[in-house]
Amino acid sequence: MNQDAIATAVDVTDVTYGALPSEVRSILATDCGSTTTKCILIEKQASGEYRLVVRGEAPTTVEAPFDDVTVGVTNAVREVEELSGKTIIGPDGRIMTPATDDRTGVDLYLSTSSAGGGLQMTVAGVVKEMSAESAERAALGAGAIIMDVVAINDGRKDYQKVERIRALRPDMILMSGGTDDGNLIPQVQEIAELIRSADPKPRLGIGLKLPVIFAGAVRMRESVQETLSGVVDVRVVPNLRPSMAGENLYPAREAIHELFLEHVMQQAPGYAKLTTWTSSGIMSTPNAVGKIMETIARERGINVLGVDIGGATTDVFSVFNGIYNRTVSANLGMSYSICNVLTEAGLPNIKRWLPFEAEDAYIRNQLRNKMIRPTTIPQDLRDLQIEQAASREALRLAFEHHKSLAREMIGVQQQRDIGDLFEQKGAGKTLVNLLTLDMIVGSGGVLAHAPEFAQTALMMMDAYAPEGKTTLAKDSIFMMPQLGILSTLLPEAATQVFERDCLIRLGDCLAPLGTGKDGDECLSVVVNGGNSIAVPFGQIKLLPLGLGETASVEVRPGRNFDLGQGKGKPVTYSVDGGEVGLILDTRGRPLVIPEDDRQRAVKSREWLSALGLNAE
Repeated sequence: MNQDAIATAVDVTDVTYGALPSEVRSILATDCGSTTTKCILIEKQASGEYRLVVRGEAPTTVEAPFDDVTVGVTNAVREVEELSGKTIIGPDGRIMTPATDDRTGVDLYLSTSSAGGGLQMTVAGVVKEMSAESAERAALGAGAIIMDVVAINDGRKDYQKVERIRALRPDMILMSGGTDDGNLIPQVQEIAELIRSADPKPRLGIGLKLPVIFAGAVRMRESVQETLSGVVDVRVVPNLRPSMAGENLYPAREAIHELFLEHVMQQAPGYAKLTTWTSSGIMSTPNAVGKIMETIARERGINVLGVDIGGATTDVFSVFNGIYNRTVSANLGMSYSICNVLTEAGLPNIKRWLPFEAEDAYIRNQLRNKMIRPTTIPQDLRDLQIEQAASREALRLAFEHHKSLAREMIGVQQQRDIGDLFEQKGAGKTLVNLLTLDMIVGSGGVLAHAPEFAQTALMMMDAYAPEGKTTLAKDSIFMMPQLGILSTLLPEAATQVFERDCLIRLGDCLAPLGTGKDGDECLSVVVNGGNSIAVPFGQIKLLPLGLGETASVEVRPGRNFDLGQGKGKPVTYSVDGGEVGLILDTRGRPLVIPEDDRQRAVKSREWLSALGLNAE
């Protein structure tokens, strides 16, 4: 497979929305969430670096009785005014840009949003495992929630597909199919006729036509436009799969973003007014988080995995070798969807992370209480441990979903006609390689607000089982959306604030591949040329290494264990400290957890104690 061709095809170039002031000294950015609007003020310091100054928040007001998102934005900005001593809102109620002096106005005002349900899309393609999957990757990368994937070979009757498209009322549809170097694809025409028969209506905007983006074969454009004319609003962009050997997702993603501004945001209460305040277009929150992930990966030249776990959904972002992917697990969350986690993971998988024995009914009831009272927080340590156990499974399941979609393309370097493609069952190899992963960034309430930094680190270690050397970090106050949209204009400023004010470094984790029995020789570690430290199999060991500290670590794995260079071969790492320290994880890859409840609880308490956490 031509990996270089694919990496080039999906490379994302940042887009600048209009001319910037000659010097940007102050930046105001808001994120309008479904319940809370968060506002941050960034200023350029005397040193020349951009830093977070203050933040404020207020309830989002997109619903009744206000029906105007700018009310919540104004309330959040008022808090920033009080904390900073600046005057940002003018006499006309608008945010003043550009700044007239150091105490009045700001040079840039940016905003992201997921209020009102975010961007909801349906995608359609000829072959579910090929063109429809490419469309799904494009839409997810643009920050959409995928409501359904329609394909000729998805196993449903035509009338069922028509009923489904009609009932969903998405914000827009992305349609794909066929390559530009092939013949006419009649199945693309079939999809167009299905959409025409459904006569779909948009979720927002009574009387408006639903936007449909066609990103398929060039030879089918005229036919598709003719079929859908008068029924929907068709926009044509370059093909997602111009050939079997590469994807071109960027034009479709940009079209989704533009239509999101033109059709979705303009219909949401108050967004038309908010758009006139901003220095650039409003960006969907997941799209913005993806932008900062891409920026950090590009600026540092690293592979990054990010997660945002919420009450109802879990978003996973990754950048491997410059290829960006995002998935959203809409039924995995820590409050509204926590019982879905219980159903999908199964109670035994949740119980395996608990440091105590408990009746099944007790654990189920605790999780059900969280579902029906989503705003409550754990009242004691056991409640917290049950919630964090469920979070491990939500993170793990969302990651498995992500790996299944972030993969090499099907059909590359294979000569097939369209009939053969329908019979194709195989899936491409996942692009996610934990041995080459450099950093995991955790975000969302259960990770960001854990009482102890080590709890956050352990949740990510248990859920993702990182291999080799991996840096663990978390978003301090969830400002990644604001920094994401800022990265499209001032990537240097976004990177500086991300690293100094947003990112909390927890520490580096060293974990060898392989399994064994408790007590087996697994690792010997020498830090800065000191004494050798032996870490037997089945343990977690914490070495003190604080923020700002670095060390040279020589790690020699046992003969049955591998750190990426081969079994038993030593590796020397340069490691950085963090709030937790340097973590040595010899629990095995894959993780080895006792099946017996009592033994499992004892082991879990050992691992918690090793990180300085209360296990009782």
